[in-house]
Amino acid sequence: MVEIRIRKLLKRFQDVLALDHIGLSIHSGELFFLLGPSGCGKTTLLRSIAGFCLPDGGRICFGERDVTRLLPHKRGTGMVFQSYALWPHMTVAQNVAFGLEQQKLPRDEVEKKTGEALEIVQMKDYARRRPNELSGGQQQRVALARALVVRPNCLLLDEPLSNLDAQLRNEMRVEIRKICKENGLTTIYVTHDQKEALSIADRIAVLSKGKVEQVGTPMELYRRPKNTFVANFIGETNLLEGVVLRSHAEGIMVRTQVGSFSGVLSNRDRVPTAGTKIQVSIRPEVLRLDLYPSEDNCIEGHIETATYFGEIAHYQFEKNGISLKISELNPQHFESFQQKMVYAYASPEDVVILSD
Repeated sequence: MVEIRIRKLLKRFQDVLALDHIGLSIHSGELFFLLGPSGCGKTTLLRSIAGFCLPDGGRICFGERDVTRLLPHKRGTGMVFQSYALWPHMTVAQNVAFGLEQQKLPRDEVEKKTGEALEIVQMKDYARRRPNELSGGQQQRVALARALVVRPNCLLLDEPLSNLDAQLRNEMRVEIRKICKENGLTTIYVTHDQKEALSIADRIAVLSKGKVEQVGTPMELYRRPKNTFVANFIGETNLLEGVVLRSHAEGIMVRTQVGSFSGVLSNRDRVPTAGTKIQVSIRPEVLRLDLYPSEDNCIEGHIETATYFGEIAHYQFEKNGISLKISELNPQHFESFQQKMVYAYASPEDVVILSD
């Protein structure tokens, strides 16, 4: 286990600024995700940590050791690639043992450590098979064992599940988290899949255009996004333009195109004054429908479209030409809500005033 500190990391590819003075601290034993759309810089950052990409500025430290310009094989990292990168002419055991043999360890030690690594990923019974005799999930386990066998200080995973089908991805998410936690590994995991990150990460850094937009736990990012990019990228949301009516650090009242709401600030360090134009984020599932008005945060409108999926219903709620998405889990009054006028309301703690 090792703590990783990244300070003002800078990387350019000709005219493209891939990493724009990135700063991050990753705790020892943490499962840390780099999340963002294609081209945001997450893979460049991972490759810089691994040593495959030399930054133009800044520092990368493993504990107290500055590894910024250290060769990859001297950093003590294990990397799992999107393509698995297994040698097709080697058996499973030979693929896993390759890194140990490069270290010129005694044969009995190589065999022992290889067996232990395959045991961790539940692939010991497949040791004599070749990669083309394995399923995608099994190949991914072998790639993971090959990274673990060298006992890395840090495990690096570059979109490791992107080539698997949906069901297998779900199974492997659980397995990867279990393996990382049982072995106390500091793990950095790159993905563009929000649900993958939300379901297994300890913390997540959301990247956009080479910058870190926000760092937090999955719940913090989902419930308290700091800006419109994070609110839009993590799940679905309704974004409304508004004006501050009154505010303080604990709460805020705003007027939007569809009505007035009491809400909470995503960033309590930046309290907007009355009259400030702001953005409001309201998740579809926090809006509730009723045939009668409530006292707080209630707006009147009509249902434009309604779609029933059994366990959930999706509505398009219209007010003043503005459409809001509303999701209802275990819908009980689906037909009633398709009357001409209904009311939608949200608790103040679910109405988030963004800092941009």
